[in-house]
Amino acid sequence: MHGLLTVLLVSGMALGQASEAPKPSDPAQNPSSSSEPAPAQQAPTTDSSPNPETTSASPTQAPTPAAAPNTIIIPEGTKIPLSLAQAISTKNAREGDAVYATTAFPFVMDNRIVIPAGSYVQGTISHVERASHGHGRAEILIHFTTIIFPSGYTVMLPGSIQNTPGADDKSVKDKEGTIQQDKDTGRKVEDAARNGVYGTMGGATAGGLATGSLNGARVGAGAGAAAGIAWALLKRGPDVKLDAGTSIEMEIQRPIPIDASRITVAKAGS
Repeated sequence: MHGLLTVLLVSGMALGQASEAPKPSDPAQNPSSSSEPAPAQQAPTTDSSPNPETTSASPTQAPTPAAAPNTIIIPEGTKIPLSLAQAISTKNAREGDAVYATTAFPFVMDNRIVIPAGSYVQGTISHVERASHGHGRAEILIHFTTIIFPSGYTVMLPGSIQNTPGADDKSVKDKEGTIQQDKDTGRKVEDAARNGVYGTMGGATAGGLATGSLNGARVGAGAGAAAGIAWALLKRGPDVKLDAGTSIEMEIQRPIPIDASRITVAKAGS
């Protein structure tokens, strides 16, 4: 009996120690004991205003650069009187030849001289066509490309001839500025009539002498008149001729920006 009590006492002590031993932690129930660190939680952003150092401006919000304070814009369609510096003729002109002129009068905007008189204007001959035999008229096309101010300031420009007030027998036929010789129909009729009379007289004389009869003179007169008229009507028409000093009018074909501070010649010591 005493031995049975001893065994029960020892078994009870063993069970008590087993119940007091610490239990192993469960990874699923204790996240702090997991071997993997928990991800850091991002703090909420409280300031919704954009950062000027990192936010780029939209292209539509970019400020438009202000024009230079000294810039003057010569508008499209502006007409400037010029004077040719050299003679031009369709008889000997070639495409690509240079053309030189000077401004004949100051061009003024807002009570201010923008293009002084005597400024140099340079251009080129773009097209040349002589009058053909019997029909067609001579014509020439000039395009201006550069203006040089007395100060040396140079500006590129597109300009065409809009009018030729210094040439009575010539006109501008299109917007490109083609100068065309006026029709010479009246002159050709006069030449034909004159040459017909001369041809008739010469033909009659030649026919009469050749045949010794009145009929021969009549035939010769008719042949001579026809030859004289044909020669007058089929000869080449007159060329376009522009003498040095001829007044022409240049038209600016697009807006031209001018730096007003570079127009005038700098004074000595300034």
